[in-house]
Amino acid sequence: MAVKKIHAAKLARLGARVRVIQGMNRLVGVVVGASVGFVVVASAVPQHRELVKLEEKLEEARTLEEHVLAERERMRVEHRALREDPEFLETQARDRLDYCREGERVLRMQRER
Repeated sequence: MAVKKIHAAKLARLGARVRVIQGMNRLVGVVVGASVGFVVVASAVPQHRELVKLEEKLEEARTLEEHVLAERERMRVEHRALREDPEFLETQARDRLDYCREGERVLRMQRER
């Protein structure tokens, strides 16, 4: 009977040690997992910043493209009008050469550019 008590006491201590080791293993697993997660997030932050910068550049390029296309369309319309509309051609020539007819009033307006 004494042998069984000693054997049971050793088993109880061994079980306690196993539970402590299992708890430590869980803790180490959580710490390693958190460390890996932190490394992944930390390595993604510079890439995200670069992505934001590239998206801003893309938006600026699109805005510039819209302005250039609008200017191109305006110039295309003006070119067609110069070729096909004699009144427009006369108006443009008189404006550039600063001519006006007798008795005619000319009002000049400044465009915002």
